[in-house]
Amino acid sequence: MAQLPFDQREGHIWYDGVFVPWAEAKLHVLSHGLHYASSVFEGERAYGGEVFKLEEHTERLHESARILGFEIPYSAETINQATRELLAKGNLVDAYVRPVAWRGSEMMGVSAQSNTIHLAIAAWEWPSYFKPEERLKGIRLDMAAYRRPDPMTAPSRSKAAGLYMICTISKHDAERKGYADALMLDWRGQIAEATGANVFFVKDGKIHTPKPDCFLDGITRRTVIDLAKRRGFEVIERAILPDEMEGFEACFLTGTAAEVTPVSEVGPYTFTVDAITKTLMEDYHVEVQPKAAAKVAAAG
Repeated sequence: MAQLPFDQREGHIWYDGVFVPWAEAKLHVLSHGLHYASSVFEGERAYGGEVFKLEEHTERLHESARILGFEIPYSAETINQATRELLAKGNLVDAYVRPVAWRGSEMMGVSAQSNTIHLAIAAWEWPSYFKPEERLKGIRLDMAAYRRPDPMTAPSRSKAAGLYMICTISKHDAERKGYADALMLDWRGQIAEATGANVFFVKDGKIHTPKPDCFLDGITRRTVIDLAKRRGFEVIERAILPDEMEGFEACFLTGTAAEVTPVSEVGPYTFTVDAITKTLMEDYHVEVQPKAAAKVAAAG
């Protein structure tokens, strides 16, 4: 069954301080954010009606805007409260949340110093991304043709819309070949990340992951590193070259949508879904659940 287009859904979107009907959350075609990618966003997940690490996501949204040279005219407290009210208004329990901020349409050109900064927050139902039995098979990744840019040429520490152009191209190319996603190298030829998730490898009981020096240091990435260390696993953040994949035993991705997803193939390299990956999948599932609800469930 075809997915219902996102401009035809029902519900409400928080738009510049007020809740508006979903279909009325519109912007002008000459908005600067559309033409010049002066836009930042977040991808968040609600579990049991609560957004996991909402405060961290909102802080990063503000920081992303600052890096792009504009200020979101709403405080973190206002954004967090609006997000909670939006979930409650839509009776959303397990959901995806998308805040997005952009420059408006007062000026059209590279310079847009006087443009209004807009902010919208949308949320929609989103159950588990993959069924457990499907995730345990591991997904297949292609090698992307495009590379993550030198941070001296792009604001890589911002979750900026423009940085995802090459991700869309790369994921589409991979899907046309029958892969689920693509693994991207950086401008130096080192392993960077997938198109929308960070990557980890396992070898001899140790976890290896690229340093986030030219791509986003994901909130899920940091969470999983913390979970691994709690378990006593050694996590090594370092430069990783593509040919090292031949010697790795396991591989997995982390991200808001992916959570912890095993990888079975990257181009010519194959991996198994090992005990470390399975443990981190389970630990992450427990970690994201609302703690109050988890305590009640444990007591019952």
